[in-house]
Amino acid sequence: MVEFKVVVNDTKNGKAHQVQVAGHHANSLIGKKIGEDVDGIFVSLPGYKLQITGGTDKNGFPMRKDLPGMNRRRLLLGKSLGFNAKEHGLRRKKSIRGNTINQDVVQINMKVIKHSAKPIAVLLETKKDEKEGKKEEK
Repeated sequence: MVEFKVVVNDTKNGKAHQVQVAGHHANSLIGKKIGEDVDGIFVSLPGYKLQITGGTDKNGFPMRKDLPGMNRRRLLLGKSLGFNAKEHGLRRKKSIRGNTINQDVVQINMKVIKHSAKPIAVLLETKKDEKEGKKEEK
């Protein structure tokens, strides 16, 4: 079963929130690409619109928007995403993941495009309270 850590960046107040996504919601994110808009219901945020901005795979390799596909490739990089050159003109061959989400991706980064009436912190707190209530009943 696929499970993702989704980091949601709230552009209104500049805070980031981490959400665990599993089950059919996680399966619905597979095949999406960086830059696509996603409904917030997949991340337990009803009423929100989110945009996928990046992510990392199980080995920590970052995803790039301009690299098509799901596979990992070795690219010759200058100063760009995945490599920060210390000197001018320095280039290095680095492994980079493609722009499509698959089961090897562990973390997905998203930003809020459209806000809802309820703040993100309130929606995520109620979800945590429900989980804690279920644990206490067991």
